[in-house]
Amino acid sequence: TLAISTQQFYCVGVVLATLAGGLLPTGIHVATWEELLTFTGTSRYRLTLIAGLRSAAFELKRCGCPTLYVDGSFVTDEPFPGDYDGCWELAGTDLAMLDPVLQDFSNRRAAQKAKYGGELFPASNLADTAGHTFLDFFQIDKHTGAPKGIIALELARLAR
Repeated sequence: TLAISTQQFYCVGVVLATLAGGLLPTGIHVATWEELLTFTGTSRYRLTLIAGLRSAAFELKRCGCPTLYVDGSFVTDEPFPGDYDGCWELAGTDLAMLDPVLQDFSNRRAAQKAKYGGELFPASNLADTAGHTFLDFFQIDKHTGAPKGIIALELARLAR
C-alpha cells in the first residue's frame, strides 16, 4: 500500500507529466524537496528558480517556520513560469530572525524576486478584499475561480 504522501506525490507527478498547463488536483499535496525537484526541475531555467526557492526555504526553516506552500505556474508544466509564488506558516516563525527581504512586500515584492526569484507571503495574511488568506487564495484558479491544489513542503524534513 502507498503511504499518503506517496499518493499525493503521485497525483502531483501525474498532473505535471501529462496535462498541458494542468493544475494540481484540489487540496494540499505534501511533497519532499526531492519530489518537488523531480517534477519542477525540468529545465535549466526552472532549476534557477528552484535555487532561489531553496534559499528561501532554508531561511524560513532557520527561523522555525514549519511549512512552505508552493503555487503558481511553477507547479504546472508551464516551461517558463515567470517565477514561483507561495506562502509560509507564520505560527512558529521567529520574525525577528527572518530575513527582512521576506517581510518586504513593497514595490510588487521586487526585493524578494531579486534575491529569491519568487514571491512568498505569510499564509494567514489576507490576500484579497474578499477575505481570503494567502493559503486559501493560492488554492483558487485565478482564471476560473475553481479550486486547485498546491504543494506543501514540511521544512523540518528539508536537508542540506
